[in-house]
Amino acid sequence: MALIDKNFLLTNDWAKKLFFDYAKDMPIIDFHCHLVPKEIYENKNYKNITRLWLNDGTYGDHYKWRLERANGVPEELITGDGDDYDKFLAWAGTIEKAVGNPVYEWTHLELHRFFGIDEPLTRKNAPEVWKKANAMLQTDDFKPRNLIKKSHVVAVCTTDDPASDLHYHKLLKKDEKENGFRTLPAMRPDNLIYIDKEGYGKYLEELGKITGIKITSFKDILKAMDKRFQYFNDMGARLSDHSLSTYHFIEASDEELDHIVNKAVKNEQLTDQERDQYLTMLMEGLMKLNKKYDWTMQFHNNVLRSINHPMFNKIGADTGFDAMGTQPDMIAQIQQLFTKMKDEDGLPKIIFYSLNPNDWMQLITLMGCFQEGGKQRMQLGAAWWFNDTAEGMDTQLRDFAQQSLLPNFVGMLTDSRSFLSYPRHEYFRRVLCNFFGKLIEAGRAPEDKEYVGKIVQDISYNNALNYFDFFPDAKPSELFGEHENKFQF
Repeated sequence: MALIDKNFLLTNDWAKKLFFDYAKDMPIIDFHCHLVPKEIYENKNYKNITRLWLNDGTYGDHYKWRLERANGVPEELITGDGDDYDKFLAWAGTIEKAVGNPVYEWTHLELHRFFGIDEPLTRKNAPEVWKKANAMLQTDDFKPRNLIKKSHVVAVCTTDDPASDLHYHKLLKKDEKENGFRTLPAMRPDNLIYIDKEGYGKYLEELGKITGIKITSFKDILKAMDKRFQYFNDMGARLSDHSLSTYHFIEASDEELDHIVNKAVKNEQLTDQERDQYLTMLMEGLMKLNKKYDWTMQFHNNVLRSINHPMFNKIGADTGFDAMGTQPDMIAQIQQLFTKMKDEDGLPKIIFYSLNPNDWMQLITLMGCFQEGGKQRMQLGAAWWFNDTAEGMDTQLRDFAQQSLLPNFVGMLTDSRSFLSYPRHEYFRRVLCNFFGKLIEAGRAPEDKEYVGKIVQDISYNNALNYFDFFPDAKPSELFGEHENKFQF
């Protein structure tokens, strides 16, 4: 019996009608992910499913790694140099225990959609799955570009440092008609934000070199960033992304900022207040640049990062040692930033994600105070990271609907570096259709299939297409032809 049947997550008749008649065949705009442009361009087959799914060099899926550690798998078979087959067996033994975890459901959606494997993955059937999947991975259909196209994707936004020359984006731009999708950069200035990290001074030199600006002051940083915004914008970028693990609104003078930057360049210890002053003024400058270029500014907040220090020192960041943050006054601090920027006409379009769902109602009511100037300029982002569950998505949809206009929501993203993650959009669309199906059954939404179906299609695709303006020259269907969903449901 198949684990993922056609009515997966669809618990009422209206949900089934909405999903199959309206949602499932809509294209995908993946406006935030961590795919590597070089890998898309080189378009190489993966050696085996372990390299694609679990660990390929320094990259991998820390969602899965966390579960493996909880199951007692040695680090050698997680991020280490263990045998690829042994790593896959260790994952199969872990996924057997993961019932109730969204990773369990994502894993089996990916096996079902890409490989036609319906039965639950276990250590017992792992050899058979390994053999079948690896044979398919050597075919042209499983090269990165075809995996993207097969998933009905028309636009992919990668995550790129401001100092990047976007070399592979330039190469991919030449191939986009053949590829059938557009690969666009999105700016993430982590190397500017984390001022107290070693190498900050060298990064300013790198940023200065690529912009032709000798950076000796805080104002020079913003001048250099203006040039990078222009460069990225010319390459089709329409978004930026900012990770603020914690945030306190404390402004500073130019003289104070220059002193702080000078200390950081010399690797001198900064005080908490100095970090907050720098970050506040950097955010103000970046918000004005996002507004200037009519970009959408994404915020990812309230995260505790790399809190297992021995493991961070051993294998680095983004390896599964992050947790939900609990800064209680986070939204009050953000409010001061938003109010100041609104006063100075520097508030851009914003999508705000908080890892702590306790922030969501505060966030969406705060953003409701700054909505004027366009359709749903301020958005509560999709349920993120540890909230990326059926229940978390349902809660985010409910909060959005009850405090704003859910039919204007730009919807889902993968936030992943795996080419197999696109069924997460299907997962979201099923939850979305079930959400509206429950409203209809409860008499809280009209029994009008076309009306609610249009809302579902807008949230699945149309809103993102219009909100981000990734295709100012022509519609995706005019550029690439009509996409076809290659999956069987």
